[in-house]
Amino acid sequence: MAEYARRLISGNPSLNERITVVKGKVEDVELPEKADIMISEPMGTLLVNERMLESYVIARDRFLVPNGKMFPSIGRMHMAPFSDEYLYVEVANKALFWQQQNYYGVDLTSLYGPAFQGYFSQPVVDAFDPRLLVAPPIMHALDFTSLQEEELYEIDIPLRFVSSVGTRVHGLACWFDVLFDGSTVQRWLTTAPGAPTTHWYQLRCVLTQPIYVMAGQEITGRLHLVAHSAQSYTMYLTLSAKMWGAGAEQGGIIQTSSGKLDLKEPYYRMSQPQAYAWNQEQQSHQQLLQTQDSALQSQDAVGPGLVQQPVQNSGVALNR
Repeated sequence: MAEYARRLISGNPSLNERITVVKGKVEDVELPEKADIMISEPMGTLLVNERMLESYVIARDRFLVPNGKMFPSIGRMHMAPFSDEYLYVEVANKALFWQQQNYYGVDLTSLYGPAFQGYFSQPVVDAFDPRLLVAPPIMHALDFTSLQEEELYEIDIPLRFVSSVGTRVHGLACWFDVLFDGSTVQRWLTTAPGAPTTHWYQLRCVLTQPIYVMAGQEITGRLHLVAHSAQSYTMYLTLSAKMWGAGAEQGGIIQTSSGKLDLKEPYYRMSQPQAYAWNQEQQSHQQLLQTQDSALQSQDAVGPGLVQQPVQNSGVALNR
């Protein structure tokens, strides 16, 4: 990359006078002075995959002047439960090969269980229809201007949703956006479902055991990300459906489903959702970023945290 940058600059004399290319890791190189502005693309799948954010934070501490500008400056991880029977069956059916009792004389059934778990340990990367979401999303914010490297080693996100529809919940859908906060203009780069598809797509964690919910029922859980040496994260996901209806005030959990996934080894499904026209009720979902931007501007500071987003109708039954 550094060599290509040098070639590009040498072919443009006006740039050659203004740009100096320094080749090396941000952890190792030395610069003659601090920078006023730092621009990078440290985002991976689900924002944190590839663990480039750690290098971004290290570069900030080493090279950026106090109160210097970072582009991007804030990242937000968004999550919502989803229902997708077709995807669930697709993932589960991958393991059917291992149910053969006579594959050229070999009984494969002893490996069916590990194969089944293995396929569900792969997060699904694709673009999906936002009508598959069954509750308004929540978000977890990372402020790159103040975030410490150690905070990225483990990321713990408590989950709480209220289902908009009665359905089977097959797992947790995730996406992210990042803020480019200029002096006069703010711009969000989003990977949200329903927005123009990016090369990051979206990510879905499919559980081996779906849970059943009714409209208005509370869904709780936890998403815990633990960094590992392969430049990614192990994901521990738990979703539970709390008691609903008569006797709900007594509390308690009636269904729980958990999974362990490796963000480094996703299933790149890469399917594209079919285009459809937004109806009037779904306009609030399409306007999600504008609503969030306004909310963000009203805050004095944004740090790691959990925010319930004001989406009114993100759970619409989708018939296949």
